[in-house]
Amino acid sequence: QVQLVESGGGSVQSGGSLTLSCTASGSLASINVMGWYRQAPGKERELVAVIFSGGVKKYVDSVTGRFSVSRGNAMDTVYLQMSSLKPEDTAVYFCNARSYQRDDFWGQGTQVTVSS
Repeated sequence: QVQLVESGGGSVQSGGSLTLSCTASGSLASINVMGWYRQAPGKERELVAVIFSGGVKKYVDSVTGRFSVSRGNAMDTVYLQMSSLKPEDTAVYFCNARSYQRDDFWGQGTQVTVSS
């Protein structure tokens, strides 16, 4: 089992920046991928950015060049640096960890609100 605790959400004006953090505990050696998903009101949850254990990163097209995902040296923390934020980035952001067995673990979610 993996437990995830997120922090760093909040409200910001369009063009601003925020950094989200997520710390994992539990069976860390089982984690293959960590990253972030988001869900806006009335929309499905979508992948934002993930980073694989080997360092490969994947982003949704809408955030490429504006967001950056990274992991801490201890591999127990994943960050999402968000810049040039837009109102359409407003959503609840969820930290995700996927094991090598393809089990998904989720954080509780943190709200990001971007005002125009």
